[in-house]
Amino acid sequence: MVRKNPQHHPHRTLIVGNYCHDVLFKDNTVIAQTLGGASSFISAVFDPLSSDPSSTSFISKVGPDFSHHVSHPPILSPSSPTTLFHAHFSSEPRRQDRVLKRVRSCDPILPSDLPPNAKFNFGLAAAVAGEILPETLARMLDICDTLFVDVQGLIRAFDPVDGTVSLIGLTISGFHHLLPRIRFLKASAEEAPFLDVEEARRLCCVVVTNGEDGCTVYWKDGEYRIAPFPTVQVDPTGAGDSFLGGFVAGLVHGLAVPDAALLGNFCGSLTVGHVGLPKFDSKLLQRVKDEVVKRKMQYSCCLDGQDDGLKFEKPLGHDQFHASLAAAKLATACSIEECQQDLHNSPTTIEQDIHQQCTGQHKLLTTSVLEEPI
Repeated sequence: MVRKNPQHHPHRTLIVGNYCHDVLFKDNTVIAQTLGGASSFISAVFDPLSSDPSSTSFISKVGPDFSHHVSHPPILSPSSPTTLFHAHFSSEPRRQDRVLKRVRSCDPILPSDLPPNAKFNFGLAAAVAGEILPETLARMLDICDTLFVDVQGLIRAFDPVDGTVSLIGLTISGFHHLLPRIRFLKASAEEAPFLDVEEARRLCCVVVTNGEDGCTVYWKDGEYRIAPFPTVQVDPTGAGDSFLGGFVAGLVHGLAVPDAALLGNFCGSLTVGHVGLPKFDSKLLQRVKDEVVKRKMQYSCCLDGQDDGLKFEKPLGHDQFHASLAAAKLATACSIEECQQDLHNSPTTIEQDIHQQCTGQHKLLTTSVLEEPI
């Protein structure tokens, strides 16, 4: 049950997971160096959609070599470097599509790094490099009413020699005993076989994302598929993290679980249209936020005095909410296209500057990297 706060007090949210440096290789050639880590992708969608960003606390660790400016300053760990991932892609169809390696890792996030004497309505554990320990997750469960966990942070293993990432079963991960206390567990289609979905759904809500096919929500009394949003995929890095950011933002606003998952699908579809960490069009996100607030008002009217617990059944108007989000995306795309058409006779440098303002993204690659998130 989610505790009901007075209307003038926003829901407090805790997001935990380290920032990273990501280096992408294709055929052993560096094609991009970007800011990584789940927290960076989550904040890119969660902050603009939040009714009060100041009510959100981010806990991350980096080393003295951290080379990016972020809106939520991390904890500096002077004794270790920033976590570094190398993602190796191949253009040869018969070779493994991607090999992911954790080259360096920052210090883990400890229970003592979490805000002392604090309580949160929502918490999100989004580790990518093993930085959240079982005792840290247990502490998050103590201070968060509703906790979302990305299973990749629990089941990733790293080769002690070269850091190659593999997956292990949740039952042997050291986190399995905490499953009954977790409210939401997110897994990709590739990660789902490493946990027993049928067992997990009896204990918590399990959300399995499946790229262009949307996602499926499982809970003890049922399951449903949430429709995707068609998009042109450029780079799927961070799509799962963006899904989580949108999903949690929807629940913080008070949406039903199916509507929040739909918002997660929408945010994931936006991310795959960008290379690396996206910088979204502010007008688009404002349109989306307006649609979320409108949907919440419609949903509140339908509740008719019921309790404020999380609702898992699809509410009336769910399909219309999908259509309104798609329309917001289309309206912004048309606006950007009109902006670009006005640039035909402009000098090249001015055209590039305005194009970046219209798209909100500096293109880092000349070729697509079509793989799962780093």
